[in-house]
Amino acid sequence: MATSQNYWTPPPQNVQRGRRGWLHVLLTGIVLFIVTTIVMFLTGNPNLYPTVILVGNFLVPVVFVAFLYDHQHLSSLTPETIAKSFCLGGILGVLGASVLESLLLPTLLDPNQGLSLTGGLAVGLIEEGCKIIAVLFLARHMRQTTQMDGLLLGAAVGMGFAAFESTGYAFTAFLTSQGHVGASIAETVIRGLLAPFGHGVWTAILAWALFRARTPTHFRVTGLVIVTYLFVSLLHGLWDGLRRTIYLVVPLGIHISLVTLTLSVIGIVVLALLYRRARRQEIYQLPPPNI
Repeated sequence: MATSQNYWTPPPQNVQRGRRGWLHVLLTGIVLFIVTTIVMFLTGNPNLYPTVILVGNFLVPVVFVAFLYDHQHLSSLTPETIAKSFCLGGILGVLGASVLESLLLPTLLDPNQGLSLTGGLAVGLIEEGCKIIAVLFLARHMRQTTQMDGLLLGAAVGMGFAAFESTGYAFTAFLTSQGHVGASIAETVIRGLLAPFGHGVWTAILAWALFRARTPTHFRVTGLVIVTYLFVSLLHGLWDGLRRTIYLVVPLGIHISLVTLTLSVIGIVVLALLYRRARRQEIYQLPPPNI
């Protein structure tokens, strides 16, 4: 008589994992953000300002990574690894990009002038390079990785970068508006709406290429990796440096550039295609059951 021990089962950390954990995080985060903001304005308590900004800027990046993690099955990455990648990778990426941009692009980063197309492309090359280096650092001891691991790790690092960067922009808006809290919250909301289409997508795409080209013992910089790096850097550079002339008005009166919308669609479509490919790889790698 065959016993249950004869059948292969997925890794323990992935068994019976629901697919709606991200939705609970999103709804809880939205409620906390709204309630904290209302209480801050009603009480006039400035001590709540950091809480509002942190919740607002970290909510969407965390939900994005949780969504990707909830909708895969066989990744060897644990929630602890994802959280570590989000925090450590995001900080390393922000620090590296800040240092390199201040050294290499001092005349292109004047906040009063905005970025030119050339400056945007240069920033794209630098920031995407720093983020993928953070991915390499975090994955240096990993073995038997898959394309899905690359997508998840890249998304975590990219969204960590986005969360810390957006928090900085919100604080800058607070300072440049002479301490106007509303300007900071508006910056937080706008960047939160755009967060799923930027850093997380770009780094996930590049990390997918890196993990696809990897051998069992080391990473390789192949033609695919180089082309993908240039592609995501181009998306990033156009996002930052292309002039906005046509805007769409969405609910709440928020203006979104047609350029931003187009680049968002391109990035999401590419990520979705790679995600499906990585899912198929997971299925093909399933060992046959022992009957």
